[in-house]
Amino acid sequence: MSSSNASPAQAQGPAQAIPPTPPFTPARRLSLRSTAGGVRKAIYFAILAGCVVIFTYPFLWAVSASFKPRPEVFDNALIPHNWHPSNYLDVFRGVAATAYKAPFASWLWNSLWIGVLAAVTVTISSALVAFGFAYFRFPLRNFFFGCVLATMMLPGVVTLVPTYLLWNKIHFTGPGTFLFLSKNQYPLWAPNLFGSAFYIFLLRQFFLGIPRELFEASRMDGDNYWTMFWRIAAPLARPAMIVTFVFEFKASWTELQKAIIYLRADQTFTIPRGLKVLLDLYGPSAGGQGDYQVIIAGTVLATLPMIIIFFLGQRYFVEGIATQGRKG
Repeated sequence: MSSSNASPAQAQGPAQAIPPTPPFTPARRLSLRSTAGGVRKAIYFAILAGCVVIFTYPFLWAVSASFKPRPEVFDNALIPHNWHPSNYLDVFRGVAATAYKAPFASWLWNSLWIGVLAAVTVTISSALVAFGFAYFRFPLRNFFFGCVLATMMLPGVVTLVPTYLLWNKIHFTGPGTFLFLSKNQYPLWAPNLFGSAFYIFLLRQFFLGIPRELFEASRMDGDNYWTMFWRIAAPLARPAMIVTFVFEFKASWTELQKAIIYLRADQTFTIPRGLKVLLDLYGPSAGGQGDYQVIIAGTVLATLPMIIIFFLGQRYFVEGIATQGRKG
């Protein structure tokens, strides 16, 4: 028989042996699982690195622009070609084109003490109200708590004019001092003496997680409601109270609307109000030369305290999240 009549299998030669599939042992399962876990971890870190770049780039750009001369502010180079650290001195002494010397140190001090007063008062007052809603059992408790939460639905612009009229009625919108403080600075922090609906809700959730038996044991030891709050509730809710303090300090530090409405004299300005002055003075829309390097330098100086406070309080953010997770 000729070779042309041979079958295709015979023409290809003897069949090659197929290697057996290795058994799916626990060791192999663990190896595949670790490989998949490594891939997921790599993807996670890649996404995290991308988010870090996205969120840190604006601040890095601002720091870089604050060291550049005026013609190079917007060249998008993260490393300045010509370094001008004198921009930070110009924030205080003004640029050569103007005779205005910004009291930047006074603005920093005003923002600091107003922010601390606003944060301390709203933390204590909100904690007291939240403890009352969490501990006491009284008729219509949930109704009154709902009324407190309903106040968050009111936009700030709705209460802006009535609030100003109230402060104007008691003569706290003009010049003068009261208890060694400027009268027109009180509206920036004094309303926090009455608490905040958001912080009351936040702190109430923490107080509800404290075992009621602790308070009952404290009552048997002779504590009253005031000492129960300071000796048991407040220490156990410290992460939430520190978070409240940081949130309110940040809100006060960046508050511009109230500062524009109530503050008049340069020496009473806060940082946001002062930066608005620099923008109006050096910006081209107001006839300035467009000295944005000075404005950006002032912005960087105003941002640094918030970065420091965040790093000091970040572990309490993590502790608060972990505490809520354990409650769930």
